[in-house]
Amino acid sequence: MNTRPIFIVALVLGTSLSGFISRVAAQERTQLTASQVPFVGCESDGQVGPLESPHGAVKKVMIPAELASRLAYYEAENGFGVLGPRGWHCFSTYGSNGSTLYVAPEIIQGKMLFSDDWKGFSGQAIQVSVSIGDTSGRFSVARAIARAFPDHAEFVQKVIAEGIEPASSFPAGPYPTDKLTYKGKSVVEFETPPNSQGLGTHSMLSTNSSPIRGVMILFGEEPSLVHASIRIADDNQNLIQPILKQLESDVAASERKNGT
Repeated sequence: MNTRPIFIVALVLGTSLSGFISRVAAQERTQLTASQVPFVGCESDGQVGPLESPHGAVKKVMIPAELASRLAYYEAENGFGVLGPRGWHCFSTYGSNGSTLYVAPEIIQGKMLFSDDWKGFSGQAIQVSVSIGDTSGRFSVARAIARAFPDHAEFVQKVIAEGIEPASSFPAGPYPTDKLTYKGKSVVEFETPPNSQGLGTHSMLSTNSSPIRGVMILFGEEPSLVHASIRIADDNQNLIQPILKQLESDVAASERKNGT
């Protein structure tokens, strides 16, 4: 049997496929443009008391140009900033273990966040938490690793070996209903379905009839963790991926700056 024609066809198809993938990638890159969005400084409260919001005029981001008019960049004194729907409000809490930035359509007051009666956000909200791996934040980092980062399981075992929290506090393996999309060994995007417990509810976003999307990113030598959970209205769903991509880009830029 002569296999030469088959080989030639396969080679041609392979070349065509490679060219097609390259063209699609190029098109995706051209859709992202350097855009300017309003900078919104967020007040903070935490370990050493209230902190004023940082100042800024605009933030340069790489997002589809047609979405820039619907987004703003929210940032507090500590932690990472995040893109969110324009016109929302923000507030941040912080301590030795890390920081958490909340962004939501309603005004967010610090006393609400620190209240034992507060049950979390029942509607739209964005939460970005940073847990520092060489502080008490290591417990949050270990729980995230146990759920989604098997290549870093050694860190979990070190935390368990301390004897402060039992092994049962760090269940291994993903939530059954979560959808995980890995972007590398240290970055995973996720979707927690409506009315379900998952990585999306490792936050102050309580369950409801809408899904929660987000990303977890390990960074630094400790490692530390960035955990973002996002729930926004149906007509803003096309904002979620640019929000995630910008956060991933910000963390990667911080890594390069710090040489880690």
